[in-house]
Amino acid sequence: MSDPSPTRPTGIVDPTGRARQADFSEIPVVDLAPMFGDDLDARQRMACELRSACRDVGFFYVRNHRIPKRLTQGVLAQTEQFFDLPEPVKLAYDIARINRHRGFVPVGALTAGPDEAPDLQEGYEVALELPADDPDYLAGSKLFGPNVWPRELPQFRRHVYAYFEAVLELGRTLFRAFALALGLPEDFFDGEITKPIAQLRLLYYPPGDPALSSQGIGAHTDYECFTILWQTEPGLQVQNRAHEWIGAPPIADSFLVNIGDMMMRWTNDLFRSTPHRVLTPLGIERYSFPFFFAANYDTVVRCLDTCVSVEKPAAYPPTKFGYWVENMHAYSYVYRHAERGRLPKPELIAD
Repeated sequence: MSDPSPTRPTGIVDPTGRARQADFSEIPVVDLAPMFGDDLDARQRMACELRSACRDVGFFYVRNHRIPKRLTQGVLAQTEQFFDLPEPVKLAYDIARINRHRGFVPVGALTAGPDEAPDLQEGYEVALELPADDPDYLAGSKLFGPNVWPRELPQFRRHVYAYFEAVLELGRTLFRAFALALGLPEDFFDGEITKPIAQLRLLYYPPGDPALSSQGIGAHTDYECFTILWQTEPGLQVQNRAHEWIGAPPIADSFLVNIGDMMMRWTNDLFRSTPHRVLTPLGIERYSFPFFFAANYDTVVRCLDTCVSVEKPAAYPPTKFGYWVENMHAYSYVYRHAERGRLPKPELIAD
C-alpha cells in the first residue's frame, strides 16, 4: 500500500528555471482508496476533493492506486535497456519508418507546439494491442493495430504491456471518479472508453547540458482527457495562474494526473487543462511514463449538461475525439507534418 501521509511537493520555480524553496499545496494529493470500496459516501467525499483539484489546479497526485511497484520497476528496466541500444537498432523501429503511431521517436521528431524547437527527448509509443485483422487497422488507421516490439529485448513486451494494462485500468477508475465529481452516474463514461485512443509514451531525457537548451519539452497542454504520469526525477513544472512555474516532482508510491484539453471541453472549462513543461536536470538522466487517456475514436464530446447553465453556456462545439487527436498529432509529430490542414476538422456543426 502507498504511504498514508506522502510528502507534498515544494519548490516554486521562476521563469529562468531556478527553484526557490517554498511550501505550497497547489498540487493536492488525492486518496483514491474509496474508489475500490463499497462506501458511496466515501467515494463522493473523495470526488469533492477531486473536483476542487481539477477546477483549481488541473494537476493532482493519486495514492492508493493499486498499481504495484514491481510494474513500475519492470517498465523502467526495459525502457533503460531500450534507450541504451545502439542508434541504428533503435532507428529500425522509427515511427516515421513505420508510419503508424507506434515505436521509436528520436530526438527532433516531436515538438510540444508546431512553431517550437524540437524537444530534447527520445520516446517510444505503445497503445492498445490489437490484432492484425482489427477493422480500423485494416482501414489504414495510424492509431490502431498491433504494437511494435523490439526483437532485441525479449522481455520488453511482457513488462511494458503489463504496465500499460494496469494504468489503463487506473484510467477507467479515474473516469468513474470524474463522473462522480461532475454529478453524473459513475458509469457515465464507460461507453465512451471501450476502445480508447490510449497512448503510453516511454520517455528518456538525456542529462541537461548548461551549454545547450535544457528544454526537455516546451510549454504545452495535453490534448486528450487526462494524463497519468510516473516519473523518476524532478524536471516537470506546472504554470499557475500567476504565471509562475511550480515544480511537480515525483512523490513515492504516487502518480501525477493532469487534465487535458478534451476533458476541459467536456466540462465546459470547469476542469482545467494547465500548461506544463520539462526542464531537464543538469547531469541527471530522467525517465518518465505519461499515459495519455483519450476516449473512443468516434466519441463526440459535448459540454456536459451538469456543466452548462444560462449564466455559463457551452463554450465549445461538439468535437469528434479521433479527428481531434489526429490533428494534434499532425502538429506535434514530424512524421505527420505533411497532413497539417488536410485532415477532417474535429469541431462539428452543432446539432
